[in-house]
Amino acid sequence: MPDAGMSGGFAVTEDALAKINLALHVTGQKADGYHLLDMLVTFAGHGDRLGFAASPSDEFTISGRFGPALDIESRSNLVLKARDMLRQAALAQGDHAPPVHIHLEKNLPIASGIGGGSADAAAALRGLMRLWSLRLPGGRLSAIALRLGADVPMCLASRPLIARGIGEQIEPVALPSFAIVLANPLKAVSTPEIFRLLMAKNNPPLALRGSDWLAAIGANRNDLELPARKLVPEIEDVSAALKDAGARLVRMSGSGATCFGIFSSIETAGAAEAKLHRERPDWYFQATETLSGDR
Repeated sequence: MPDAGMSGGFAVTEDALAKINLALHVTGQKADGYHLLDMLVTFAGHGDRLGFAASPSDEFTISGRFGPALDIESRSNLVLKARDMLRQAALAQGDHAPPVHIHLEKNLPIASGIGGGSADAAAALRGLMRLWSLRLPGGRLSAIALRLGADVPMCLASRPLIARGIGEQIEPVALPSFAIVLANPLKAVSTPEIFRLLMAKNNPPLALRGSDWLAAIGANRNDLELPARKLVPEIEDVSAALKDAGARLVRMSGSGATCFGIFSSIETAGAAEAKLHRERPDWYFQATETLSGDR
């Protein structure tokens, strides 16, 4: 059901930060159809928020700019699936997992390549672990996260990292913070359709060389950007707008349609966001800073 927002009354809150694929290389495909990836990932200081409180019965409410676009009654909702899977694990080991009110403040566009649903699921796991005072055996929480989706273990970590395999092989990386602007034409993109359009599925792996991170990121790529541009031509317009606004590096994140532009400072990023809002008020723009790897 809809809700006014997160004005208070929640015992636990968790941020579900936007996941930014600084580079994404498709390096192969498994027999079961899953694609093998090399990804350089960071997280923005902006995203959705979740609140958790004890309740007489399970309740899920939602607010935020993009809340109306979600079917919160669907059992396929990743927040509800995370709640149910964690509860099952808790009860299996004799712990309590009583009814809970979960509120989602949906600030990120839907199906936009920045991990919104996966970040929400990961935040639900973290928040419910705290609310229910749970301790799971080593690796159990990560296994639940992977069952929810290939991006959820990365979002559970929510720090700069390199991910390989289908996303489950995670290695923390000492990445600096960048000022960025996220931009999306508010066109939802189907990830399976993007992979279907991908011609080459055995591309060179990620290679990070030297101490200049901006140059290292620029020397890599997003193998999904070309097929995404064919499916959603507005991605090219978004990329051009970020470049015209002064971004030092522009690339699509994930399977799109969100693009990011890296700027020299949060002040220049903020100025670019304001300019872009004036030019395209119908699109989504957000100036923010990414997390650093020494966090």
